[in-house]
Amino acid sequence: MTTGPIAAGSAEAAGTLPYRAAFERLAASDGAAAWLMPLRREAIERFGLMGFPTVRHEAWRYTNVATLARTPFETASRATVRPEDLAALLHDDGEAARIVFVNGHHDPALSRPRAGIVVEPLAAALARGDADARALLARVAAAGDNPFTELNTALFSDGALLRVPQGVALEAPVHIVFVSAASGGAPAVSYPRCLLLAEPGSQAVVVESYVGLEGSSGLTSAVTEIDVREGAVLEHIRVQREPDGATHIGALHARVGRQASWTSHSLALGARLSRVEVRALLAGEGADVTLNGLYALKGSQHADHHTLVDHLAPHGTSRELYKGVLDGSSRGVFDGTVIVRPDAQKTDARQENRNLILSGDALVDTKPTLMINADDVKCSHAATIGQMDETSLFYLRSRGLGVEAARRLLIHAFIVDVLQRLSIASLRDALERALALEASS
Repeated sequence: MTTGPIAAGSAEAAGTLPYRAAFERLAASDGAAAWLMPLRREAIERFGLMGFPTVRHEAWRYTNVATLARTPFETASRATVRPEDLAALLHDDGEAARIVFVNGHHDPALSRPRAGIVVEPLAAALARGDADARALLARVAAAGDNPFTELNTALFSDGALLRVPQGVALEAPVHIVFVSAASGGAPAVSYPRCLLLAEPGSQAVVVESYVGLEGSSGLTSAVTEIDVREGAVLEHIRVQREPDGATHIGALHARVGRQASWTSHSLALGARLSRVEVRALLAGEGADVTLNGLYALKGSQHADHHTLVDHLAPHGTSRELYKGVLDGSSRGVFDGTVIVRPDAQKTDARQENRNLILSGDALVDTKPTLMINADDVKCSHAATIGQMDETSLFYLRSRGLGVEAARRLLIHAFIVDVLQRLSIASLRDALERALALEASS
């Protein structure tokens, strides 16, 4: 079994030729800056050598994407989404600045700018040679061992660029929305790309949502790169609620500077198959990272979370809590690694993965890992997999609650500490209501 990065061969890997053809069409029509096309070409070359991952690769051991490799996806075309359809898919309290993309293409009619918040389509920023976009793109999420990240770099057409200026605290959240809609008969793929920059001393809350209209069953291959600079505070909430027939592969990479703080909430509540890779590099002394995650699965859903917290500098702190609730024949995967480098003395790191199994057919694979190369640290990890507590269920029923009401209450008690960590109360309440409805169905 391959345990390291996906090995590159000397020939084009199987299943990659359609994507090389899509790249050549893009190269022939794209009017991008001179620096961007070489970056894209290098990425498609790496993808061509890597190919799609298989279960022989350790990082993909529990998530089989062979169906994706056999499916001739075409890049999703533009589609029209009515405002009322979007409203039915989203929680929106009307306060946040909002930028919307449909099938990976910016939709200004559905977007909502706010004064003082600089969020714009990435394609427009790249077309004018924006210095921040150039400094971040494929730099935070550098070339590595994920072929889907390489594919996104080669083929993305648009996404969001958010800049939070130095010393500025945004009063309202920023909502970045990606909508999947059916765009013809062929299976479709979109490649959203986000670049988020929190300049020194700034503060912001960003929500990144992935939703889809009924009937959309394609692939979303998304990459977000985040740079949290010295003393900045950034909360990032990633909500994936795509339709049951969809597939979602995402990567989220953050670099956290000196005395900066990054909080990530990754919520996997939809899609037939989803995988999100979260990587945090604590690059500056005193950096602080919190990773919260929740996957609530039913039917035959499959959700995979891979996390990597890399302590590079001293006096860093990281806290990680991922929880899963699994019903039906669903499967959850958690693979979390914390690395403490030799110079990262005085690191304080804690990692937890907790899972609640509601069905005898549901399955969880959990693998928390610590790699400690420094001697003056405090590090711990834990993982649990359990069924619903029959004693607690009996107690609630003895107090007059029906079986389903008691079951919903216990599920809520299990997940509430993750949801309560969201700073946007209206979003937190909306997600609690949605999960309660799903638990009763």
